[in-house]
Amino acid sequence: MHTRFTTAALTAGALLLGAMGQARAAAVTQPGEQVGLAPGLPLPEGFYAFDTFSWGRDGRRDAAEVGVNIPFVIYSSPLKIFGAQIEPVVAFPSVFINTHFPAPIPNKEISTFYTPFLGNIFAWNLGGGFGVSYIAGAYLPYGDRGSLGLGVRGTPLLTQSASATLTQRVAATYVGDGSLNLSAILTYNRPFDAHGRFGGAVGAAIGPIPAADQINLDLTATKKFDAFEIGAVAYGYTDLPVNRRDRLFSRFQRDGSVAAGGLVGYNFGRFVLQSVVTREIIARDTLNVAGHRQHNEETRGWFRVILPFPLAAAAPKPLVSKN
Repeated sequence: MHTRFTTAALTAGALLLGAMGQARAAAVTQPGEQVGLAPGLPLPEGFYAFDTFSWGRDGRRDAAEVGVNIPFVIYSSPLKIFGAQIEPVVAFPSVFINTHFPAPIPNKEISTFYTPFLGNIFAWNLGGGFGVSYIAGAYLPYGDRGSLGLGVRGTPLLTQSASATLTQRVAATYVGDGSLNLSAILTYNRPFDAHGRFGGAVGAAIGPIPAADQINLDLTATKKFDAFEIGAVAYGYTDLPVNRRDRLFSRFQRDGSVAAGGLVGYNFGRFVLQSVVTREIIARDTLNVAGHRQHNEETRGWFRVILPFPLAAAAPKPLVSKN
């Protein structure tokens, strides 16, 4: 009985991992998570809280609905190095999945924490509304690996968390007189271990999980009309080529997509709201668990809130003081 139950649990786990592949969840950094932002320019000193929530689904009948929530905090410090403002950043993403398995497999509603991100932004203000930044950090393989609730603890849900990932980003922003946001952010992700592994009996049964280097590109072109912000966004993602002579990568399915959409935002003074709708216009076909070719074009809605906590300006020193 124990053996049969374990086999059933592993089978369901494999099906769920397959569904995640269908749901385009292979990217470590969510494609498009930087659109609408202006990360090339340094922020005024203070703390900034961001929360980006998105919900999307491929057009296929059996595709899972996948929601991603990315809360992160940036501290724009007064410290500088080589002219760059130092801005530590931390994020704690989470993922929500509603499966649409074919009968008789029951559907599931699943939520799990994703690997947290720790990093630092080095931002240069070049003047004239131009700015560039370099962001270095890592996704840590820590937190809830995703139990399927099948009696097997630690069943992995998100294959990306099998290894820590080094992240580097280069961003450029032009805001002109303050009414524009023309930004481009290039992200390069490199797993520390291309043969990632999960712990425990389930991880041993699944074995090593292949992880490829990845590149993301997020683009923003918006204009502000008083408190309103309107414009276009686009983003792309691709796995980089892998070593096919490595047996683990012999049947590795590369993933990639290009999406575009529109953004509408409003500055309420104390906080900023942004909403985005995007559609993938290019997406690599993949094979599902049954070996059938499937199309992966996804429609996704985004919602973001930005809440600044600027530091109070220092009181000016008197020009004349008593001894």
